[in-house]
Amino acid sequence: MKFKITVGTVLFTLLVTYASEAQRRKTPFEQYSTVGFGLGTSSYIGELAPYRYPVRTVFKMMRWNVNANYTRHFTPNLAARLGFTWARMAGDDEFYNRGGQPLPDFYVRNLHFRNDIKELSVVGIYKFRGDGRSPNRRVAFTPYVFAGVAVLAHNPKAKTPQSPDYDNNWVALQPLGTEGQGQPGYAKPYSLVTYAIPVGIGFTWRVNNQWNVGFEGGIRLTGSDYLDDAGGFFPDPAVLKNDLARAMSNRTNEPIAARTGRDRTDIVRSIVYPNEPSIDPFATKPLSGWAQGDPRGGGQNDIYLLSSIKVSYVLPSKIKCPPIR
Repeated sequence: MKFKITVGTVLFTLLVTYASEAQRRKTPFEQYSTVGFGLGTSSYIGELAPYRYPVRTVFKMMRWNVNANYTRHFTPNLAARLGFTWARMAGDDEFYNRGGQPLPDFYVRNLHFRNDIKELSVVGIYKFRGDGRSPNRRVAFTPYVFAGVAVLAHNPKAKTPQSPDYDNNWVALQPLGTEGQGQPGYAKPYSLVTYAIPVGIGFTWRVNNQWNVGFEGGIRLTGSDYLDDAGGFFPDPAVLKNDLARAMSNRTNEPIAARTGRDRTDIVRSIVYPNEPSIDPFATKPLSGWAQGDPRGGGQNDIYLLSSIKVSYVLPSKIKCPPIR
């Protein structure tokens, strides 16, 4: 709620600034538009990559994003942008906590996912250094901030176990109801469409009259706790739809990590049975502490970070037609 109020305050301030600019400037500003594209990185923050280890969380499983946008510059300092971003994000308990650290319980949990996010956003931009009266008089270097709203589609997937019963392929998790979603006494299936609040900073450097390059970094606070398919508790296996749903719901008894192919036996034994070096750690199913009713997720909405190198082109304000002869 506090964040939504803050975003509202920022947008209101931008509108007030716009009105002030319009009244203050005696010389009319020539509005113009740009189109652009960008390439960059994406990082996920959530149940499989928590806030408490920020450097590890941002860089350990960094993935990619591509984006395109249309921006309308209304005043020397204010603009609005319509953007589309395709970003991949991923998380993996085994990889993040390799060797059983820093979160041994997460290592035992052994969840992983990947998710391709398709984001459509509308943001307001405030440029700290205003343009001149026309596009050709843009300043050479412009830092800016932005805030807005976005809608995104997503579909978390994970690899099936490395075992004779499965083929170690990527499968969609939401239809399986891995936390009992859709079954009597459990929550309804989570939506594959949600919202996000994009906020960030960037800068633009003018190359020439037509082209700009720049860099941007931002955070997306989402309305979903299921970008990673983990948000609640381990369900009763008996209520799940089929054997595949049971296999993808509780992965603590897998000796081999499905995504990385690494043997987990020794590390899991040292965590669950530290004083019994010869015991089979997977003999008990499910493992105590990772059974029905135990936490599977953390209960906080997921976040992702995007950074991007951007190139933009200034559209001609007037298209000159050849004379008719």
